[in-house]
Amino acid sequence: MLFKGQYFNILTIEPGIAELVFDTAGKPNILSQQSIQELGEAITVLKQHQDLKGLLIRSGKKDFCLGADITEFTQLFRNGDEAELKNKLQFAHSVMNAIEDLPVPVVAAVAGNALGGGCELALTADFRIVATSASLGLPEVRLGIIPGWGGTVRLPRIVGVEKAIELITGSKTVKATDALHFGMVDGVVDDDNLQASALATLKRAIAGELDWQKRKEECRSPMNLSEPERTLAIATASGLVSKAAGKFYVAPMAALNNIAKNITQERDQALSFEREAFTHCAQTEVAQCLIGIYLADTAVKARGRQQAGEHKGPETAAIIGAGIMGGGIAYQSASKGVRVTMKDINQSALDLGMSEVSGLLLKRLSKKRIKPEQMAEVLNRIVPTLHEGPVTDAEVIVEAVVERMDIKHTVLKHLEQITMGKAVLTSNTSTLPISKLANALERPENFCGMHFFNPVHMMPMVEVIRGEKTSDETIAKVVAYARKIGKTPIVVGDCPGFYVNRLLVPYFLAFNSLLVEGVEMASIDKAMEKGFGWPMGPAYLADVIGMDTCVHVMDTMSNGYPDRMALPEVDAFTLMNDAERFGQKNSKGFYCYEKDRRGRLKKKACETSVNMLADVCAPAKEITADSIVERMMLPMLFEAVRALDDGIIACVEDGDMAMVYGAGFPPFRGGLFRYMDNLGLAEVVRLSDQYRHLGKLYDAPASLRAMAAEGQTYYP
Repeated sequence: MLFKGQYFNILTIEPGIAELVFDTAGKPNILSQQSIQELGEAITVLKQHQDLKGLLIRSGKKDFCLGADITEFTQLFRNGDEAELKNKLQFAHSVMNAIEDLPVPVVAAVAGNALGGGCELALTADFRIVATSASLGLPEVRLGIIPGWGGTVRLPRIVGVEKAIELITGSKTVKATDALHFGMVDGVVDDDNLQASALATLKRAIAGELDWQKRKEECRSPMNLSEPERTLAIATASGLVSKAAGKFYVAPMAALNNIAKNITQERDQALSFEREAFTHCAQTEVAQCLIGIYLADTAVKARGRQQAGEHKGPETAAIIGAGIMGGGIAYQSASKGVRVTMKDINQSALDLGMSEVSGLLLKRLSKKRIKPEQMAEVLNRIVPTLHEGPVTDAEVIVEAVVERMDIKHTVLKHLEQITMGKAVLTSNTSTLPISKLANALERPENFCGMHFFNPVHMMPMVEVIRGEKTSDETIAKVVAYARKIGKTPIVVGDCPGFYVNRLLVPYFLAFNSLLVEGVEMASIDKAMEKGFGWPMGPAYLADVIGMDTCVHVMDTMSNGYPDRMALPEVDAFTLMNDAERFGQKNSKGFYCYEKDRRGRLKKKACETSVNMLADVCAPAKEITADSIVERMMLPMLFEAVRALDDGIIACVEDGDMAMVYGAGFPPFRGGLFRYMDNLGLAEVVRLSDQYRHLGKLYDAPASLRAMAAEGQTYYP
């Protein structure tokens, strides 16, 4: 062995051929400052190897490398020391350059994931042979930064400017066959043949059959593009990237502009541009927030694994109540391998549920995301039935009937009887307290809530609601079920509205209050979408949820929290609902809707709803967009704090991710609690005092005031 370290080892395969093995002791391969330092030491050993003819780089793990240690970099970003950050980047560049500059051919053998810094390490090789299991990508833009270890310099020279911009600005991870198609890799082989195939490629390069010197030179030189070619490629990409990124996300355009500059330069100058761009992005608030979201997401998923324990999820499930929601849950479960019984008392509801399943599958089939035989497999896993016999075999049962306490009581009691307590029972309710639903059961410990968000196949989260008597074993089984069907479970406490809806109702009440004062609906939506970054303003969101659903949820919440969520005298939601303006459900609500050429609903201004509001609201008045944002967000922020104080959420990470997953809170804001930290808790309290005259929704909780007085934050 030529070198043995904590992260890297160098072995001799044959005389003159060395193998650099990335094999972190006891952990997945992740690049940290310490491992980069050791990699530099290993390369120094290779440079001193007098008889070296070629180098093979591979991993000793199932994944080549999962990227950089983001927690380590986060601390660097927070320190705000540009010089220190640039020095770290420059050292990493020198190590990567040293691999590329070895006077022998270098082949990387890549299996599993090669992401971020791991992908950049693979790009330093002259040739890349990958296993069919391989996925490669530079996802840094998702974190508000750009590739910082040579990715913006090497990838364009390997795959071309247009494809590099697409991959980097879109944070795209590509499979092995796609990477081969556009030249990111040089061969795809079965995992079992990876090392042998990579070694064969290396020997061909050593023998002069492959021009490895040309590959090295291409990565060190300016790209051979004419001025018109370069201008056209950048200009075309610029419009697309700018539109996709919007004004809040700076990293995509920073990556594009950096590529535009560096493709005309020698490698070392190009890398200096990358360091400048990376440092600028890293010190933005957006990067801090997106990295915070990434870390919170990691923590939430880890907690889900811990909560599931040894449970892997059920093989069988039953959905009671078909229709759109039941069909969505059945589709999601069956598509992940769970055998599903979908029961209803009406054939028409079963037909609607199966139509939802078929529609979702046909859409995936038309986009070539599944094959016909896969579609058939999913359909065969779902048994629609009017009979209760098949239900008794289910391990987990999801009750998804109409949102009425009395009906759910009847259904749940009957389910417990026919399954003799063997199945875990859950209720897909959006607002009804789980402990009250459990009053109908003899074994309430086997029951919990499971709040799916609509549309089920798109929304990534499920709220798992723990009732007063729910057992840990029940929570573990339901969390495991949610994870098995591809959802991120967040366990929350029991209260009206649970967490997400509990926070959305104050937001809608704030919207209603602004309308009543005469602020135009379109102005409010514009401020919350264009000004704050929500994907939908409150009027648009209400139309998407459905006005009847909004009215039901708000009515439930007004009973649960009458001190601050009592229904107002002038209620725009009830006004629309009573006029049968249900939103997208019947193409008219606050807005009107019509289908575009692709069959998607597009909103447009609606004179009828504007006139209806004008009849019951004050004369039109204008207020600033900042005032709208403050009026809309404060009630939601304060309700999040109350939910934390009440133990409805276990921690701020759960609270932040639940709103990002379940309500579309803009990730670049970092979540509600991080948003308050960034505003400053003292400033949040000041705003509360400014608006307290509007009612209890605007009164900052005592815990928040105490933290502000002590200069504390929700995140360390």
